[in-house]
Amino acid sequence: MDFELTSEHQMLRDMTYRFAKDKFPPLTEECDREEKYTRDLVTEAAEVGLVGAWIPEEYGGAGMGSLGNALITEQISRVDMAIGHNIWSASFGCEDILHYGSEEQKKTYLPKVCKGEWICAGAFTEPNAGTDVAGYKTRAVKDGNDFVITGNKIFITNASNSDFMLVQCVTNPDAKRHDQFSQIIVPTNTKGVTTNHMTGKLGLRSSDTSEVAFDEVRVPQANLVGTEGNGFRQLMNLFDTTRVWIAGQCLGLSEACLEESVKYVKQRMAFGKPLGSFQISQMKLTEMAVNIEALRGLVYKAGWLIDNGSPDFTLSAMAKYFGGKTAVSSANYAVELHGSYGYFEDYPVQKFYRDAKILELYEGTKEAEIMTLGRHVQKD
Repeated sequence: MDFELTSEHQMLRDMTYRFAKDKFPPLTEECDREEKYTRDLVTEAAEVGLVGAWIPEEYGGAGMGSLGNALITEQISRVDMAIGHNIWSASFGCEDILHYGSEEQKKTYLPKVCKGEWICAGAFTEPNAGTDVAGYKTRAVKDGNDFVITGNKIFITNASNSDFMLVQCVTNPDAKRHDQFSQIIVPTNTKGVTTNHMTGKLGLRSSDTSEVAFDEVRVPQANLVGTEGNGFRQLMNLFDTTRVWIAGQCLGLSEACLEESVKYVKQRMAFGKPLGSFQISQMKLTEMAVNIEALRGLVYKAGWLIDNGSPDFTLSAMAKYFGGKTAVSSANYAVELHGSYGYFEDYPVQKFYRDAKILELYEGTKEAEIMTLGRHVQKD
């Protein structure tokens, strides 16, 4: 067994962290306060190969695979998870274009995303269907050579800043529940598409989260991705892949919590001693450190298995579930170790605390992961 990253992965890890440390801090306060999206920074990140890095070189990506992309989400999340989210999620939805799309679709959309010229949005969640993916109601009806799409989506990452969306639609309403859905590419500037940027989020505030309405939106049937009626399975495959990268976010944010906490307890004095000399402080730091190392093993192994053609999506679900728990608990400990200071924006841990909670909610709630893993462990 070899637990060392390749030299290429080590270079990617270090370069990503340097980029984030150089570019993110001047933007963090303003973007968090004003809920401001960082389109220009996405372009800069694309120029150094950080956007769609998992996409093969033949379609414009860096060809760094799932593990490489997990390293990117880890390192950018160590600095600012929200700004970093804009970088890695610029390609969100492209996973199924790569795996199921036609050659023309791959060559049309993927290179422009990797260059930072276009941003993709995965338009999946609906007002009355989140975790219940098979409960989506947005309809796509054939009319001549087109699909006509009607429906509403909510909590869609990047939608108001996107150039195109991968939209999950009902195309076969009379089919069996999981055979009703298809995925269709919709340019965001198509007539009938309306986006509304949602404000007032607890955390991840510089990421764009939007509502989307489709009012008889007409697109060519050639925009169908994969096989009609296979959309549910295609979407499940997308989430199985991206959960590893969300777990990378969890890892990076948890590392940031530990780093800031260690720095603080070394300098903060209480009862004439450094705060870090007290056993209760050491207990919190120890739990954070142990969970981080356990999570690192889950994330890296899950990504490595995908890249080597033997994916273990149960392991991906474990990484996502444990990652969310680790990030939330690490952020909680970080605020506690900072005491009342940790409650104020002068210290970054208050932002870590606000950003962390989404990691137990999106890309599969922790409850959904428990159901998945609970069924798995009972199998022979």
